[in-house]
Amino acid sequence: MVLFDGLIRLLSWINEHLLKFGRGIGVVAIAIMVAVTLLQVFCRYVLGNALPWPDEAARFCMLWMTGLMAPTAFRRGGFVAIDVLPSLLPGRVANLLNLLLLGISLVVLVIAVQIGWKEVTGLGGRFASASLYLPTALDFSSWYRIPRSWMMMSIFVGVALLVLVNIELILRNFVRLVSDRPLPPIPLAETQGAE
Repeated sequence: MVLFDGLIRLLSWINEHLLKFGRGIGVVAIAIMVAVTLLQVFCRYVLGNALPWPDEAARFCMLWMTGLMAPTAFRRGGFVAIDVLPSLLPGRVANLLNLLLLGISLVVLVIAVQIGWKEVTGLGGRFASASLYLPTALDFSSWYRIPRSWMMMSIFVGVALLVLVNIELILRNFVRLVSDRPLPPIPLAETQGAE
């Protein structure tokens, strides 16, 4: 049981730090998404001249925000779930059911990781975006067209993080199933006084 405790603590530490970093990037992605959307609304309806790139930039940010925020929601139990049956079952049986469902989820997530990697390295990932460019010179004299693989990488990264969280949750449920030992809690809020 000491081995499982050590694995849970290690995975908990890794997940907490990776997901905290991901949430930070996700917040920046939301801010950029809102800013470019407002810019597009202003240019389209006030100036009467829509820009070609804000829609694609907002989609890029939305995909990365989703890929980096979803693992936190999964770890904290924030996904939509039907939990009537586990709440009606005795503790150990409910843990066994959760373990079975997490095992099925792990199989689906491993397949999703493979699909995500194929999206990054496959034919679609070899193309460049239609309207997103990065400047490659300080005087803005040359630009680099952003590859679609950068956008598709959000799927791969997000699902890989979901796999790590899923493994941690499987280990936690297994320990709860075989033992009554207390486990390190999963933090729900990062600010003091937040519930």
